Amino acid sequence: MDIDLSQFTQVFFEESLEGLEVMESELLKLNVQQPDPETINTIFRAAHSIKGGSATFGFNQVAGFTHLLETLLDEIRDGRREMTANHQDMLLLSVDLLRNMLQALMAGQSFESPQQQELENRFNQELSAVAGVEEAPDNASQSNEKSAAKVSETKDSETKESETKETGLSWQIDFHAGADILRCGNDPILMFNELAELGELKVSLPAQELPEFEDLDPESCRLYWQLQLDTEAPLERIKEVFEWVEDDCEIHYQQLPAKTQLVEGVSPQEQAPISTSAPDSQGAATTAKVESGKAVAKTAETSSIRVSTDKIDMLINMVGELVITQAMLGQIGQQERIDDNALLSLQQGLEQLANHTRDLQESVMQIRMLPISFAFNRFPRLVRDIGQQLGKKVELILKGEETELDKTVMEKIVDPMVHLVRNSLDHGIESPAVRSAKGKPETGRITLNAFHQGGNIVIEITDDGAGLDTGRILAKARDKGLVGAEEELSTEAIQQLIFKPGFSTADSVSDLSGRGVGMDVVRRNIQALSGSVELASTPDKGSRFTIRLPLTLAILDGQLVRVGEHTYVVPLVSIYESLQVESSKVNKLSEEHEVIRLRDEYLPVIRVYQEFNHQAQAKEVKEGLVMVVDNNNQKVGLLVDELLAQQQVVIKSLEDNYAKVPGVSGATILGDGRVALIVDIPGLVTMSGLNQTQEHAA
Repeated sequence: MDIDLSQFTQVFFEESLEGLEVMESELLKLNVQQPDPETINTIFRAAHSIKGGSATFGFNQVAGFTHLLETLLDEIRDGRREMTANHQDMLLLSVDLLRNMLQALMAGQSFESPQQQELENRFNQELSAVAGVEEAPDNASQSNEKSAAKVSETKDSETKESETKETGLSWQIDFHAGADILRCGNDPILMFNELAELGELKVSLPAQELPEFEDLDPESCRLYWQLQLDTEAPLERIKEVFEWVEDDCEIHYQQLPAKTQLVEGVSPQEQAPISTSAPDSQGAATTAKVESGKAVAKTAETSSIRVSTDKIDMLINMVGELVITQAMLGQIGQQERIDDNALLSLQQGLEQLANHTRDLQESVMQIRMLPISFAFNRFPRLVRDIGQQLGKKVELILKGEETELDKTVMEKIVDPMVHLVRNSLDHGIESPAVRSAKGKPETGRITLNAFHQGGNIVIEITDDGAGLDTGRILAKARDKGLVGAEEELSTEAIQQLIFKPGFSTADSVSDLSGRGVGMDVVRRNIQALSGSVELASTPDKGSRFTIRLPLTLAILDGQLVRVGEHTYVVPLVSIYESLQVESSKVNKLSEEHEVIRLRDEYLPVIRVYQEFNHQAQAKEVKEGLVMVVDNNNQKVGLLVDELLAQQQVVIKSLEDNYAKVPGVSGATILGDGRVALIVDIPGLVTMSGLNQTQEHAA
């Protein structure tokens, strides 16, 4: 029986990528001078799991490379080798390489990289060096004794290895597979393939008692194999092939004189070379395609998410409540006559159905919510590498890592966050010498903070660097023609110039900046998520970028409004209030723009019907309703004809199903089947030309 392991490969990839994240995180927080043994063990276990899993699935390139990491880590954790900064750098580079290997496997592509050979050479050179030569000099006497012992041990090992290479060894391996080996996704054939790479392998399947045919369980393995391996490899290397299953199987090793027959009484015909097909219905089947000795995995591009059992239990409870309510409504529907009592029960049942549906909807949305730590975890490595590249000392502080965000939003916000952090490292944080001259600590600080605010998530990226040089920004803007030669702007308006397309203050092109694209793309990508980005900066104190995003892109609480014969949805979290405005409180600035006085402030008003080219009932402010909404922390009034109901709406992408429409972030289907467009407030403000008016007024 063939067992398809492709159903397990996606789990392997996910767990391996998580293991790499663990390795990277632990390596970054590792104190090289005083390494914590448990941290080293955690890194070792992650590498060991990846190596074992990749060997099981036939991903020999990954298994072979990870074996080098595992060997080095094993020597470090056993005290045979001192941890160094060079080891830390090698292991971090290896994490990157393994991540690329796994992504290539997931895409069904071959992987070739000159960095792999370079790293392998570095590992082999390091492992071939005498362990312990980098002992600290302050432990002189003990260090000398340890070093002498280790040198002697190494020489003995080398002597034994040289003897092995000269004479070769023959091993008999009795492999009694555990009954559940196949259920766990392990394939003995793949292990035998790996053994065959170590030397000449012969496989025998001796006669053994098997159940009657009607009692056979195709997923239960009842076989054992006898193997003979003629190899120059040491026993420890042979055992590594089986270490993934050694707890579930019975394995015996016996050294034989070289070139000895496998077992007396077994004919050479029975000692057939290894085959990649199953020996019989009770044997293990080959589950990966083998081409030129390399296993190739083909997996569909899928995205998955890990969910806690508490969330699943809540979802199951909600479904149970829905089933009960449906049964109650079904009983009412079977009645021949609907009297007042039945009508009351029907109304109550429909109310319960509405409540349960909303609870179910919220439970389903909770499944998509993940801690933002999944996004934050990539920044310690980014800050470390770029800081070293720029010669800057930087400390990264993470706050609010447990704040939850929709997985889809999180995936799309990472790139803008990366650009903002790189911007802080490149333009914000000063060099140690400059900071010392300013009386600052040599080590700069970048803080990532996330928290919920209303129906949004707020992400703050703060640095204690130089802040924005408004004089330089204004000069660059005038050179580019973005600002008139005599035009005066406020400090806030000058700072906003960095979001203009093509604007950059960098004097030269580098990997980090100066390509003329950047902050405008950041703002556009954030606005595409129905979010906003704000900037606050103080010279020599630092800068803070504040990103506001909806918790999810799938559902929002909306206020339905009517504009002429059309219905629109305005996000409820963006609405401050709605009111009728008297004529005396309306001031006209031009033919196209007017403001209203609301208590102690003046708010610009956008006539929605004009921007969307509709025939409206209320063409003047005094004739309709003004809805006061938030636009990047500034209040704006929207003139509409009428307020309708409030309801949760499921967001459908217009861009995916039709085309991108200015001033509209998506669409939804109402209860009566009509389509309503969801208003994109920042986009609508841009359409109206209000942004340019405010900037020039400032």
